[in-house]
Amino acid sequence: MTDIQTAIEFARQNRERFLDELKTFVSMPSVSTSDEHKADVARTAEWVAEQLRSLGMSRVAVMPTGGHPAVYGEWLGAGKKAPTVLIYGHYDVQPVDPLDLWKSDPFEGVLRGEYFFGRGVSDMKGQVLASMKAVESAMSAGKLPVNVKWLIEGEEEVGSKNLGPFIQKHSDLLKADVCLNPDAGMMSADLPTITYGLRGLCYLELRVYGPAKDLHSGLYGGTIHNPAQALTELVAGMHDKNGRITLPGFYDKVRKLTKQERAAFASLPVKDRELLKQTGVKALWGEPAFIPAERVGARPTLEVNGLLSGWTGKGSKTVLPAYAMAKISCRLVPDQTPEDVVRQMKAYLRKNAPKTVRWELDELTHSGWAITDLNSRGVQAMSRALETVWGKKTLFRREGGSIGVVVHLQQYAGVESVLTGFGLPDDDIHSPNERLHLPTWHKGIEALVHFIYNMKV
Repeated sequence: MTDIQTAIEFARQNRERFLDELKTFVSMPSVSTSDEHKADVARTAEWVAEQLRSLGMSRVAVMPTGGHPAVYGEWLGAGKKAPTVLIYGHYDVQPVDPLDLWKSDPFEGVLRGEYFFGRGVSDMKGQVLASMKAVESAMSAGKLPVNVKWLIEGEEEVGSKNLGPFIQKHSDLLKADVCLNPDAGMMSADLPTITYGLRGLCYLELRVYGPAKDLHSGLYGGTIHNPAQALTELVAGMHDKNGRITLPGFYDKVRKLTKQERAAFASLPVKDRELLKQTGVKALWGEPAFIPAERVGARPTLEVNGLLSGWTGKGSKTVLPAYAMAKISCRLVPDQTPEDVVRQMKAYLRKNAPKTVRWELDELTHSGWAITDLNSRGVQAMSRALETVWGKKTLFRREGGSIGVVVHLQQYAGVESVLTGFGLPDDDIHSPNERLHLPTWHKGIEALVHFIYNMKV
């Protein structure tokens, strides 16, 4: 047998063990958003480091970042002339609330049919372990054909806020020919996918203030402007009737889609009926000049992520609230910048906020957009790997989400990323009953094995 065949056979023979190790990984409640789980996050980082040591990696270290630690390891035995692949992942997970909607313990890892349920199984502990098992399988066949480095962080679910400075500080350590990032996912179980574009992010908090304290709505309503009303009117005015964002100058730098790009978007199997089924909404919404795939992958957005004001407990309390708050995120596309969006939002508020209230705007976090060259060595190696395993042409798409590490690696280390992964749209990531489709996961491990060998060509 060839080395690839030996590696693939190893992966197939060890599927049960791989799943047992995923169950152990999932059992660790590495919720990065909560101080309550800080020790669990640290314990999970040590577990990841131990897995890298067991693979034969050297220089394995749990490294401080200013927040939750990152895990590094390397194997450079292929020599200086061989390409180096940096494998990225994150070991932290989202909170599990609301817990009562889970059908099983989110940190137990439960197999039901072809699906494995638990927090982080898809996003992205399953993807991290798939990368490890692909490397283990390839090493079982002999010397790896490529050098390997690892960067597994613990703060992706809180915006990777310390990762940029970490990569900047350790840019020489993280130098590589390509970064393999399996945090993007597939369009469906039978459609192998590479994501070549990511939108950026500008996350804002808007607060509108009225009276100095909550007031009796019967005594003051009608003569004191309600901040909740003022805020909701401001938010409502941020889109026109066609779904276009009304911040002044918001579209000035938006790069127009080429005819080739629009044709590529039109060829993607994104059907309206499937989106309706996935989301449970009655009808789709958005700019009528663009199809849903373009709205999600290549158009900027402004979304309200949260609203808070006044009495929200059980029963009634007739208050006129002192303030109202909205969390607002803007997804950005080439060539927008978060700095521009902050200025545009402030200009909108100065023009439209009534004189009866006072407002404050804070930028909470941001990240840049990213585009990867489709003809790059890494993208082509992954495309061939996916086509070998799935027997179908790889789909290329631009993703609506933001992944900060992609931008940081480009900016500070000069490393472009290959974005793929084996999570599916209906995996319910960030929601109760998150799951992983095991047949797709096993095929994904085999695809990553092929990728490793394709990189040497």
